Parts: sequence; C-alpha cells; structure tokens
Amino acid sequence: MRIFFRIFVLSIFFLGVSQTTCFAAEGAVSSISFQEGGGCGFLIQDVGGSYLVAVMDLDVSQEGSHSMGRTRPLSLCQKGSPEQEEDEEEFDDIPEGEMEVGFIRDPFEPINRVFFHFNDKLYFWVLKPVATGYKKVTPDQFRICVRNFFSNLLMPIRAVNCLLQGKFIGFGTELLRFLVNSTVGMLGMMDPAQTALKLEKQDEDFGQTLGLYGLGPGFFINWPVLGPSSVRGTVGFVGDMYLDPAAWVSMDFGEWFVIRGYEMVNTTSLSLGEYEALKKAALDPYVALRDAYYQYRQNKIKN
Repeated sequence: MRIFFRIFVLSIFFLGVSQTTCFAAEGAVSSISFQEGGGCGFLIQDVGGSYLVAVMDLDVSQEGSHSMGRTRPLSLCQKGSPEQEEDEEEFDDIPEGEMEVGFIRDPFEPINRVFFHFNDKLYFWVLKPVATGYKKVTPDQFRICVRNFFSNLLMPIRAVNCLLQGKFIGFGTELLRFLVNSTVGMLGMMDPAQTALKLEKQDEDFGQTLGLYGLGPGFFINWPVLGPSSVRGTVGFVGDMYLDPAAWVSMDFGEWFVIRGYEMVNTTSLSLGEYEALKKAALDPYVALRDAYYQYRQNKIKN
C-alpha cells in the first residue's frame, strides 16, 4: 500500500507521426521523430520565432533494443508560408550530413496511450488547479526552499549511484554538499554548496547506473500516475526506493501521504506551463512525451 501511494504522489512527467511532405508546426520543440521502416522523418527547428520542418530520408536498422537510422534534409517549409527554396538559406545550421537518431520500442502503445490520457486528465483536473492555488499564496523563494529541502534528503540515491558508476569525485561532492547544506544551509532549504562553493548536484540514479553497465531500455512504459518510463527505468526506480530515507522512517500512511503529496504539489508549482507548452508544440503529445523521455534519459546516461 505504501508503495502504491508513493507512486500516486510522484510527479506526472510529461513529434508526431512522420510525413512525406513539408508542413508547419507550432511550438518550440527541437526534436527528431520518424516512423520505423517508413523511410521518412522530420526535424523541427526554432529559428527567430518561426518553426521549420525538414523532411528526411531514413534508412532504419535494428540494433538491439532500439533502432538507428541515417537522415538527410530533403525539403524545408516555414510556418505560415508555402514551401520555398530560399528558406533553406536561413537554416544552414541544420546538418546536411548524416546524423544518428534513435527511438525506444513501444509494443504496448495502445495501453500506454490510455494511461497517457489518464495522466493528462489527472494533471489538468487535479494537480494543476491545486498547484496553481498554492503558487498564488506562497512566494517563489519559499517554494524553492521546500524543493531544496526534499532534494537534500535524496542525497543517498545520488551518492550511492555515483559510487556504483565509479564517479568517486561525484560521490565526495554529494557527501560534502549534504554536510554543507544540512548545516549552513538550514537543513537543506538553502543551497550554499552550489552558490558559494560551486558544488553542483550530481543527478544520478539507478536507472542511469544500469544504462552505464550496458543494460538497454527495453521498451517504453507509460505508467498510470507515475508517467513515462521503460523496463530499465522501472527497475531503477524500484532500486532507488530502497535508498530513499522516507523508506527508513516509520510513519503511518496518512503522514506519508501528506508529505509526499505536498512535495508533488510544490514541485509542480515551480514548473507550471511546461507540460502545456509540450502539448501545444507537439503534433502528437504522446509521441512527444515518449521521444522526449527517451532522449532525456539517453543524454543523462551519456553524461
């Protein structure tokens, strides 16, 4: 029961199907998306407030748990205008050579889409209204202090995974950050370790550790309430739960629910508008969420 409601109070994480013709899009998304085996793809670029789409050739080859492809721009078009050759001159920064793109397999897409819509309604009908009201009655600095406090408590997750990844400097940095912020930083509500000592938080987790060890993502999973994940990400999440200090403290369900619920509302109040921007920019919000999650996690592992 504790585990279920722990998932319930976690944050809801938040482009479309490839086409063979040039089209305009709204939003500030810079991403690559394609249809497996479809021989096409697109790239949306934000340049001076106008959004441009480059349709690409694609040769997809399966490599383990994900696919790789080679792409090259074919044609460009600007929002609100017909396709024009001169548009290409304004977007010389788009790679003309070959580039690698990858995506995560999604064999359970119909079910994942159902959970996506469930999470979407949960956000707009429950979480966003509560977070918006909370934001109106609390100053920004107070909410930042609350976020810092909870982040400081999660030091064991970051420190242990730094150690498992062989990042010994990062491990020491996390220990020093915790010591400084827990004392001078008033129980972690302030972050003098970063502002004064320039000690950056080491954002590591067990999912990244598994990825560094060579474990592939498996396939995409969009959990109800919890949001986007993968087989590897889910295993990593469960592993990190055992390092969360909340699991070490004996408390009844009511106390735990209030604390985690408040943490989620506070975190959401600091990121209002981001999910809305994603939906507005994407041709297919579900695909945008899936692609953004995969690219974000892959970048975290590489870094």
